[in-house]
Amino acid sequence: MLNDKTVLITGGTGSFGKQFVKTILARYPDVKKIIIYSRDELKQFELKQRYPAHEYPQLRFFIGDVRDRERMIQACEGVDVIIHAAAIKQVDTAEYNPTECIRTNVDGAENVIHAALQCGVHDVVALSTDKACAPINLYGATKLASDKLFTAANNIKGSKNIRFSVVRYGNVMGSRGSVIPFFISRRPEGVLPITHEKMTRFNISLQDGVDLVMFAIEHHLGGEIFVPKIPSYKILDVAKAVAPECELKVVGIRPGEKLHEEMITDTDSLNTIDLGRYYAILPSVSFTYSEDEYIDHHQATKVPFGFKYNSGTNTEWETVEGLRDLIREHVDPNFEV
Repeated sequence: MLNDKTVLITGGTGSFGKQFVKTILARYPDVKKIIIYSRDELKQFELKQRYPAHEYPQLRFFIGDVRDRERMIQACEGVDVIIHAAAIKQVDTAEYNPTECIRTNVDGAENVIHAALQCGVHDVVALSTDKACAPINLYGATKLASDKLFTAANNIKGSKNIRFSVVRYGNVMGSRGSVIPFFISRRPEGVLPITHEKMTRFNISLQDGVDLVMFAIEHHLGGEIFVPKIPSYKILDVAKAVAPECELKVVGIRPGEKLHEEMITDTDSLNTIDLGRYYAILPSVSFTYSEDEYIDHHQATKVPFGFKYNSGTNTEWETVEGLRDLIREHVDPNFEV
C-alpha cells in the first residue's frame, strides 16, 4: 500500500507520528519517502537520533507550521499520502488561547487541503477526536470544523484523483496528558485527584490508532469519518488499577470537560454505517458517491435508527485487571501495584 509512495505526516514528532513512522518502516520497507513536518526542532533532533540518516535515508525532516500555506505547498511537492496529525490539543490551552487554536486547527486544516489539491496528492487522512462530537469546548469545536473541511473537500476536487477522509477516536492510553501517567506520577503522594466518580472515557492504544489510519488509507472512498469500536473505562477503575492504596479526592469536572465522551450522536447515526470492526459516518452532502455506493464499497450495513456511541453507554468495558495488563503493555512494562 505504501511501498514506492511518499508520505507526509504533519505533527510528525508527536506520539502518533512516531508510532506511525515506526509502523511504516516495519510494514513497508520499500516506502519511497517519509516526510516529518512539524515546528519543534528539538523534537525533530531527538527523532533524528532514533533514525540516523545513514540508516534511514527515506526519512526527511521539514521544519514548518500548518498555518504557513506556502511552506505546506513546498512540503507537499511529490507527496502521495498526507496524514494530518498537527493540532493544538489541550482543552484548557484552547480555551485560554482561542485565536491560536483556530489558526492551527481550522486555518491549518484548510492549508493542508489547499496544498494537497495543488500538489497532486492522492490520499489525505486527518486525525480527529471524540471531542469533535457534539463539542462543548473550543478544541472540540475547531476539530469539528476541521472534520467538515476535510469531508467537504471531496466536493471541490474536480477531476483530481484525490480522496479526503477523517479518523475519530478517543483517549490514547499512555499518551502525553492522558490520565494513567498522571495517576502513576501521583502515587507517591497517596492521593489521586478525581474529577467525578461517574466519569467514563473511551480507550485506545497508540498502535490501534495507527492501524485505523492505515485502514482508512487503504479503504476510504473519501468523505468518511471512521470511528473504531473500542472499550470504555470508568475513571474509578483506572484509579483502582493504578493505585488501589491511594485516597481519592473529588476535585470537580474541569471547564469544557464532559462526564462521558461521545463519538457518534443519534443524529450522526442517520448517516452512519457499520463496517464490522469500525463505524463510518458518511458526509451529509456528497456529490461524489451515494449512500448505497458507500455501503456497497465497504460491504457495510446501516446502523439502527436512534443508535449512538457513547463511553457511558458502551457495551464493552475495560476491567481493573485488564487495565493493569494494558499499562504494562503500553505505558510501563515494570508497572506493579
